Amino acid sequence: MTLLDALGNGTRLAIPRELSREPMYVSELAAEIGMDGKTAVHHLSTLEEAGLVDRYRRGNRKYYRLTRRIELRIAPPPERTFLLQADTLDDETDSDSADP
Repeated sequence: MTLLDALGNGTRLAIPRELSREPMYVSELAAEIGMDGKTAVHHLSTLEEAGLVDRYRRGNRKYYRLTRRIELRIAPPPERTFLLQADTLDDETDSDSADP
């Protein structure tokens, strides 16, 4: 699956935006975005398959977090630039969301 395929859905674009703030568990994320848990799990699975998120357990909750830094830049004419890039997050910049 390409990065564009993974993020080519409005809902799947909203998930990384929410996870960029902090790791979240499924029902918390679903409530923030306005969807049911089953739909959230479907989209999270797609993003996980693309290597953009991963999950870990804390107690009975399954938390998701970003594993890559995602940059999307689109410029109007005359540049007509379109850039979608994902780079692996450094452990140092993401230390507060480390698996407990």
